[in-house]
Amino acid sequence: MMMPEDRFGDSRDEIHWGLPDPDRQSAFYDMVATKRALAFLVDLIIGVVIAALIVPFTAFTGIFFFPFLVAVVSFAYRVITIANGSATWGMRLMGIEFRDRNGARFDLGMAALHTTLFTVWCSVGILQVVSVVLMATTARAQGLTDLILGTAAINRPSSY
Repeated sequence: MMMPEDRFGDSRDEIHWGLPDPDRQSAFYDMVATKRALAFLVDLIIGVVIAALIVPFTAFTGIFFFPFLVAVVSFAYRVITIANGSATWGMRLMGIEFRDRNGARFDLGMAALHTTLFTVWCSVGILQVVSVVLMATTARAQGLTDLILGTAAINRPSSY
């Protein structure tokens, strides 16, 4: 009989039992931290462009609160795209996607929760720095939000 620790890795790693094992299936995590950084830049550009397109519809008053407008647009963009494909457009371009602790793609609730925590970290600079350091140093390239929720970004499996 195959025990869970035989199939999924060390039994000490029970919180991540549905995610690929970083030692046995390292291809799922190759270059993920770098891809996440590049995806972040792509998504930031998309958020700024969408916000800029909205400004004329605010009678140009949106110029006065443009950073807030970008934050709101980026939040909505992230929740919608992650809920509909477990990845933002930037992440899809980089070939990565989010998975929850069971290995499933994100639903709307998880997308909203992950995006909310991500937004909090971005607004508190030191927490975002901690998150980036964690992505660069953990076996699954998990940021602070991922560690709290038990999620991870992985290279998209070839079957998708």
